[in-house]
Amino acid sequence: MQLIDTHAHLYLDHFDTDRQQAVKRAVNNGIGRMLLPNVDQSTIEPMLKLSNEFPGKCIPMIAIHPTSIKKNYEKQIELVEEKLNVFNFCAIGETGIDLYWDKTFFKQQLSAFEKHIELAISYNLPLVIHSRSSLKEIFDVLENYKNKNLRGVFHCFPGDTEQAYKVIELGFMIGVGGVITYKNSKIKKVVEEIDLNNILIETDAPYLAPVPKRGKRNESSYLIYIAEKIAEIKNTNKDKVANITTKNAVNLFKLNNF
Repeated sequence: MQLIDTHAHLYLDHFDTDRQQAVKRAVNNGIGRMLLPNVDQSTIEPMLKLSNEFPGKCIPMIAIHPTSIKKNYEKQIELVEEKLNVFNFCAIGETGIDLYWDKTFFKQQLSAFEKHIELAISYNLPLVIHSRSSLKEIFDVLENYKNKNLRGVFHCFPGDTEQAYKVIELGFMIGVGGVITYKNSKIKKVVEEIDLNNILIETDAPYLAPVPKRGKRNESSYLIYIAEKIAEIKNTNKDKVANITTKNAVNLFKLNNF
């Protein structure tokens, strides 16, 4: 059984003591690839270093996380484009809008999100969207880019079933992580309703560890618990979940090119 962790920040300092071992544990647990979303300018080099250490296993994306967007965001976007012209990335990510922590730079986040979308279209790459407390705002932006062949995933999807169908209608996939193992999470109902062909699985390591590891540092090897929970909800087996979500990831991110 092969799985793909479509969202893991394995280059962060949470893994400084055992980064190589964490990647190897994942591989030994059947996690064939780990996709690395960028955070800001400070994380690009550590991310690329890890990708070089594990070619074909750790695959980088490039973007500036919405919570890292401040007044000087234009220079950060210029850096993203500069890197796109030098390195091979599987996606523009993670980008989006986050209105949970701070709304101070909402206008800048909105503008930066649009610039990331234009880069995704220009470079024919999928878009990995962070949408915390901002689904309506993100839908409003994406409506302006219909029929532009925009594709991607709503990472750690926070919405309900109706919003999930809106995501799918826009040509995007639903990213499902450890939250699905939590007692009262609404993503369970979403997964029950939508087709497996619209789902990607992810850890968001080092955050949001699934039950039975909740409260600990998350890592890619824990992806298996998410696959198991999806199989239980869909009344199917882990192999089917693995096969379909892996195919979804390979196709969306064109992983055969890495």
